[in-house]
Amino acid sequence: MRFQVPQFIEIEDKVFGPFSFKQFVFLGGGAGVGFVLWRILPTFLAVIVVIPIALLSLALAFYRVNNRPFIQLVESAFKFAVGSRLFIWKRTDTPMQTEQSATAERHLHLDVPKLGESKLKDMTWQLDARKGGGEEVR
Repeated sequence: MRFQVPQFIEIEDKVFGPFSFKQFVFLGGGAGVGFVLWRILPTFLAVIVVIPIALLSLALAFYRVNNRPFIQLVESAFKFAVGSRLFIWKRTDTPMQTEQSATAERHLHLDVPKLGESKLKDMTWQLDARKGGGEEVR
């Protein structure tokens, strides 16, 4: 049995002619608001208000910024404008001593015998180190 794998899942379906449902809502909403304002306001004032609304609805429907829909840019800008932006940075001159760094300093000053003279001495040192001390055999 063969199954068809869906392709082009990132592309929205065209529901209303050449427009997707989102595009149709943005364009229809912009046209509706523009028409209502055109009927209510005087002509000079209506032109000044309707043109930015028409441009916004066209941008929401078709414009993409960095291959992302314009509505996501508007949403991010709104969240940035509304959200808190209080950043406090206090510089401290003395570095904090942690338990891990103190342990690391102790291990840096350990005397480790040089290995490699003979394999017998290496094995002896490893056995003595596992027992927890002892004299090194020479």
